[in-house]
Amino acid sequence: MERYDLVYRLYDEFDTKTLREYQEFVDVFPPIDSRVALEHWQDASEELESRKDEIRSSFAAGETLAEVAARTTRDQAFTALDLEAKYGRAVNVLVLDVDETLRSAGGTDNEIPRDTLHVLTEFHEAGLPIVICTGQTLENVKGFAIQGLGSEIVHSGNLSIVYETGNGVFTPGHGADTKQLLYEDLDAEIRDVFDDVRARVLPDAPEDLRRGCHLQGNEFNVTMKPNYETGSSRAREIIDDALVYVIDLLGGAVAEAVDWNGDDTSEAGDEGATEPADYARAFYAAEDPEVRGVLEQGGAYPDVDRSSVPNVLVDVFERIDVAYYEADAAEIGSLELDKVAGVERALSVLDVEDPFALVMGDSKSDLRVMEWVARNDAGIAAAPEHASEDVLEHVLGSDELVFDRGKSVDVLRTVYALNRFARLER
Repeated sequence: MERYDLVYRLYDEFDTKTLREYQEFVDVFPPIDSRVALEHWQDASEELESRKDEIRSSFAAGETLAEVAARTTRDQAFTALDLEAKYGRAVNVLVLDVDETLRSAGGTDNEIPRDTLHVLTEFHEAGLPIVICTGQTLENVKGFAIQGLGSEIVHSGNLSIVYETGNGVFTPGHGADTKQLLYEDLDAEIRDVFDDVRARVLPDAPEDLRRGCHLQGNEFNVTMKPNYETGSSRAREIIDDALVYVIDLLGGAVAEAVDWNGDDTSEAGDEGATEPADYARAFYAAEDPEVRGVLEQGGAYPDVDRSSVPNVLVDVFERIDVAYYEADAAEIGSLELDKVAGVERALSVLDVEDPFALVMGDSKSDLRVMEWVARNDAGIAAAPEHASEDVLEHVLGSDELVFDRGKSVDVLRTVYALNRFARLER
């Protein structure tokens, strides 16, 4: 019988909704030192197995269909079938952003939900490597990874953390390859620019920025974060100001690094001279519509065209990313050390030679990883409904794996079913 016919029959003939409720209860039931509670859990476990046995005895592929029905909705199961038909293979590594993907300040109280953590644990137990891919510092992401997944998984040798958007990779249990500082491979000119900006970003900031922002404790990237609740109107105002300030600071640092002291038509100090900050604003506004929007709304858009930016500055600007996260952060990072570079290094350490990844994320740094797997036929992409416009456009144009805020578990369960179906003989 065709697989689609089997799944139609599965969801038409069996009470899969109740089956999923039993499975979820058994999976995430909190450990309580209560005899009555434990008896209730045992009764639920027995009923779960009884219902699964009915499915197992009704199909040749009963074991697979019972587990799929216990964990996925009808729509998720058919999506998994479509993915298996399209790609013909199972996902063999998870590449997961954290903030606003696995967890959401607006939907999960900024905690990774227990059902998501449970599914990740099941993937780990099935042998799938997990790559946590984030803009956060290593210490922050290590802390919540250990708290959520447990020290055993984090230190299993099958989990890697790409941190600071690809500046470093941490893969416990791999000896000399455990921690790799990718930013150390950058040339001196780029490192000097970042050192200059980092040294001046707070001491030289206007008083309102010093009071309203703090510098995230990165090893390399320079990230301004608000001293207000992420997403609030005050956080938005301060980060918009911080973005303009960071771009201006970057312009001056690049000009100094390349020993540039005047534009193409006038000497520095002349009445008509253009400042490096104006060139930086013009360049990054042309690169990113969100940056342009912030500059325009703040009255900071320069009276300079992108085409007039001197090549000596462009050569460096093109190697440095300015990232804007509304009401959350203003950041500069190296375009040579994006999440793709970090993921490639992580996969190498984890010995994943032929990756077919599930990539989940919400921002343009995640989009680069999604585009990389698409170019290389190396995976599928998923995003939350509130992801950036470019990310949603990419995901909707591929497999349409868009999930509700705080519900990353829905896509993980779909991939669970995909992997089950991929193991069945045709």
